[in-house]
Amino acid sequence: MDWLSVGENIRKKRLAKSWKQATLAEKVDLSNSYMGMIERGEKVPRLETFVHITNALDTTSDEILEGVLNKGYEIRMSEYIRKIEELPREERNQIYDVLDVMLKYGHRKK
Repeated sequence: MDWLSVGENIRKKRLAKSWKQATLAEKVDLSNSYMGMIERGEKVPRLETFVHITNALDTTSDEILEGVLNKGYEIRMSEYIRKIEELPREERNQIYDVLDVMLKYGHRKK
């Protein structure tokens, strides 16, 4: 398993909250150095610790495991859909137009 990817996802979620590593470590009752090792993929957290980290970050295990799960692309697509839905109608339509063109011409053989 790619624990570096898991650690990077934890780091991204932490930074999205503008938390220092020490803040997350304190919230899940871990040492700052151990939290750093998890984020660098050097240590594998126990399941209980993983759940505490996920809950503290107010995220899902799927988001933390993105890039590791076989269905990780579905998680990414869900995130894209969520972000697109937040855009004004005109911007959404522009994105859909670009996707339509890419899908239309993306299947052509070279």
